[in-house]
Amino acid sequence: MRDLLIEKMYEITKKPYQKFFKKGIPWKETPNDLINYQQDSLGFHLGCFLLKYNFEMQPKLEDHDVIHVLTNTGVSVVDEIAMQYFLLGNGKKSAYLFMVICIGTVFYPTQIKHFIYNYNRGKKAHQFHDLDFYKMLTIPVKTIQSTFNIK
Repeated sequence: MRDLLIEKMYEITKKPYQKFFKKGIPWKETPNDLINYQQDSLGFHLGCFLLKYNFEMQPKLEDHDVIHVLTNTGVSVVDEIAMQYFLLGNGKKSAYLFMVICIGTVFYPTQIKHFIYNYNRGKKAHQFHDLDFYKMLTIPVKTIQSTFNIK
């Protein structure tokens, strides 16, 4: 029930967040375009991630899926909350992030150790949450992870 409620909240807030808070131009690539990149590249891994979960790229929210790939984070509700903790540790600050963390912590208090672990992972990584990932699609994932100490 908690998962369903949080997923519904995401669906309700996604469009206004895209429209009013996210800047930039939506990417033109589709998952099928991305899997044509070299097999070690961020683009290829992003395409595989999207196809594996049958996801479509959300305009102006493409970075979110890139973060999943780079941090090797799953897509369950708890994983999504943990990823926001990771991003907080990495220096990201946004109203949306704080909302997810607050609601997630209240709804999943038994996961607090998991959330704190991911916060610390984010602190240990060099700041990368604000990079232009579109320009990095050809770079090998392992190179990005090692350069930014993403464990």
